[in-house]
Amino acid sequence: MHFITGKHVSRRTFVRGMGATVALPFLDAMVPAGRLWSDSLAAPANTRLVCIEESMGCAGGSEWGDSQHLFAPAKLGRDFEFAPTSQLAPLEQYREYLTIVSNTDCRMAEPYQAAEIGGDHDRSTAVFLTQAHPKQTQGSDLYLGTSLDQLHARRFGLDTALPSLELCTEQIDRGGGCAYNYHCAYTTSLAWAAPTQPLPAIREPRAVFERLFGAGDSAEDRAARRRTDRSVIDWIATEVARLRMTLGAVDRLAMDEYLTHIREMERRIQLVEARNTSGEVREMPEAPSGVPDSWEEHMRLMFDLQVLALQTDLTRVITFKTGFDQSNRTFPGSGTTKSHHGASHHGNVPADIMDYNLINTYRLSQVGYFLERMKNTMEGDASLLDRTAIVWGSPMGDSNLHNHRKCPLILMGHANGALEGNLHLRAPGGTPMANAFVSLMQGIGHDEMHGFGDSTGEFALTFPRGASGDGEA
Repeated sequence: MHFITGKHVSRRTFVRGMGATVALPFLDAMVPAGRLWSDSLAAPANTRLVCIEESMGCAGGSEWGDSQHLFAPAKLGRDFEFAPTSQLAPLEQYREYLTIVSNTDCRMAEPYQAAEIGGDHDRSTAVFLTQAHPKQTQGSDLYLGTSLDQLHARRFGLDTALPSLELCTEQIDRGGGCAYNYHCAYTTSLAWAAPTQPLPAIREPRAVFERLFGAGDSAEDRAARRRTDRSVIDWIATEVARLRMTLGAVDRLAMDEYLTHIREMERRIQLVEARNTSGEVREMPEAPSGVPDSWEEHMRLMFDLQVLALQTDLTRVITFKTGFDQSNRTFPGSGTTKSHHGASHHGNVPADIMDYNLINTYRLSQVGYFLERMKNTMEGDASLLDRTAIVWGSPMGDSNLHNHRKCPLILMGHANGALEGNLHLRAPGGTPMANAFVSLMQGIGHDEMHGFGDSTGEFALTFPRGASGDGEA
């Protein structure tokens, strides 16, 4: 454990035991005597960035779905309302944290030559956060662009234990090759540290947990710890007890709640592993034993792990791929038995578009769980949701046509004041999504950024004060 004076605890304090390294959340004891940390916590360097990709667009990306406001609300500005069938309706209670950006395009995901026609599913993911056009290749000469999450990590993540964290819920196995002569990295990787360097994502909650709370110890130590029935918290109990003696009552309570969350997270992961190795028939027999059969359970585990990673400032940058294009997974809780990919090809039939909208709505509703957890996790005088920019969207618009126009995009959180929230902004036709990304990045500390991907300028993420917002979207 780092040296502790009893008067001030470093923001980088860790408690350690065999095969375990646990960072601390923000505590009052981390504020030096005579100093206010509210300003430093609100600085761009402390603004977190979480990017969540939704595959295969949305029902509101079709002309009919747009006319029914299945994604974009009817009104612009602050006084918008969600239609009863809106995909966004489950997020109504978080509207003060929502900046809805409709009608932007991801044209870098479109085919640029005849050989690329039909390969939309195979290149879309790579385009979302890079807004760059992938080089068509199956070899090692893949080339794309640097993703915006990595630009943020490069500037503000180097003093954290993990400059960035890449997560996913599904993986693909196409026997060593992907379709339309595209390298599989274009299909699976959201984060690109450089145009030739995709970053692989972690699917198993256990692997994420070990990365957060097992860093810096040997694999043998971690394996030995797992063979016991003891929690990671048990291994650090002595050091925790020593630390608690230096803390005030409020910090001791915060510390106890935090450690309880870690213990509960570990218990949930163990339950999944035990259930999946019990010999009972699994819904997803091909999945690793640490991956829940329930997509909702998997999402919540991964979201809870993200909250812990952000709360402890182990990382300030996360990407999360919640599915992959052409997935035939079904979602019984959505209200339809159709598969995700199957429903996405709705033939522009209104009834079938509404079936697809059920899946879209169900999937987005899980993000509400993340927003609630972020809102209820405090850092100083603000919540993590106040200090974070969450990008949610898809590089595809109308999945039935495989087009990349009118793509869904929501910016969530207040990003330390960079995002006002409670806004619906509709871009003029033909506006690149990259324009919105330029403005977002400027707001979270990248003042010098005036271009990104295929941007043609900036797209303001504000709405004039005093404007009525009566204009129709």
